Amino acid sequence: MYFITATILNWGHLLANDVYKDMIVNEWQHRVKLGHLKVYGFVIMPNHYHAIINTLSPSVPSDIQRDIHKWISRQVIQDLKTNDEQALNSYAVKAPDRKYQIWERNSLPILLYSREVIEQKLKYIHHNPLQEHWKLADTPENYHYSSAKFYFENDTTWDFLTSIYE
Repeated sequence: MYFITATILNWGHLLANDVYKDMIVNEWQHRVKLGHLKVYGFVIMPNHYHAIINTLSPSVPSDIQRDIHKWISRQVIQDLKTNDEQALNSYAVKAPDRKYQIWERNSLPILLYSREVIEQKLKYIHHNPLQEHWKLADTPENYHYSSAKFYFENDTTWDFLTSIYE
């Protein structure tokens, strides 16, 4: 299993919009259905997300993450072009291969090498919305864009999740 963190360019709060959070969730769900990915835990915050994932051979975690980010970036850019041109301009970059950039670069997957480390990262993920500077929920399971309810209440809203205990 791998721990991944992905951050919006310049720590922008693009993911405060649930439409963009749903794009991430939908893409994970799609990749799981294709058999490319397993998602064990996640939280989507206003400017970044964390997830515990694994990929199924021959897929490589960094390649899957790159492809997911590329797909989501295209959708976000198209949506911003249609609905919020001013916000889109904050993601303009001077790069030879793109006009806009949604994600910070170099978000590499970190191998989780033991059950103890996996559980520690899952706890960190679930408690992220409760941090003093966020205060997005009063309990982990009360934050919607998280796998906490799956683990604490056996909730199946996110039907693409696989338990770390399976």
